[in-house]
Amino acid sequence: MSEYKHPEVLVSTQWAADHLNDPKVRLVEVDVDTTAYDQGHIPGAVAWNWQTQLQDNVRRDLIEKAALEELLGKSGISNDTTVLVYGDNNNWFAAYALWQLKYYGHKDVRLVNGGRKKWIEEKRPLTTEPTTVAAATYRATGPDESIRARKEDVQSLLKKNTRAQLVDVRSVDEFTGKIIAPPGMSETAQRGGHIPSAANIPWSQAANEDGTFKSADALKQLYESKGVKGGDEVIAYCRIGERSSHSWFVLKYLLGYDKVRNYDGSWTEWGNLVGAPIEKEVAAVSSTAR
Repeated sequence: MSEYKHPEVLVSTQWAADHLNDPKVRLVEVDVDTTAYDQGHIPGAVAWNWQTQLQDNVRRDLIEKAALEELLGKSGISNDTTVLVYGDNNNWFAAYALWQLKYYGHKDVRLVNGGRKKWIEEKRPLTTEPTTVAAATYRATGPDESIRARKEDVQSLLKKNTRAQLVDVRSVDEFTGKIIAPPGMSETAQRGGHIPSAANIPWSQAANEDGTFKSADALKQLYESKGVKGGDEVIAYCRIGERSSHSWFVLKYLLGYDKVRNYDGSWTEWGNLVGAPIEKEVAAVSSTAR
């Protein structure tokens, strides 16, 4: 992993296994399937539910700083803890958790490369016993708005035609408007399509079959083939911000792009936003809500 710009934010499954009993390390599992943890998890790992613990469902926003402090404290995490996050679906929501921890200023948080899939394929130990931890005290900083984009930032980009790039990391069918959301996903929008000028680079193309990230050279080729070279600011988005967190991680840490933000409002916000222009196909003419 040394070929990445910031290899320190990624650890191997072996490194995670070697630190299962390290009191300064806390493993956190965050899955798309919120029942997966109970079916078997890495010994010593705690579980975070992305629907109820990482989102404020009243405000439809990230949890506030105080809620994050409470969650981390109950998870036995203090400010100097090394947090290893992993999960199913190639670390889809694990990356979302990492992005949120970085938003609130946690210094040492890393992804377990390959996540739950690679751990299980390597026949490493699992347990169904819930993890009990001693509570800790946590004080968050931030928020760090430099890594988060709002709808106003995207609107400004489109109006001013500034030197910035939008990366839509959803599937081709979502990008072209054939479908609005992946099968089984409830969060949705009134319209299908994508934000004008966005390049479609599905998040899953950054991963190998075993769930690990592709090499730095392969990732660089993937993004540069769509004109995303890191010279301009990049704003990644998806449907609710979790897949784009994965791509944000790739762009910021593995490729080392300086100016990368995650638009976590993503398509569930933009596709419902009155007056927001969209495109249905790559070369389609923009339309507005009626």
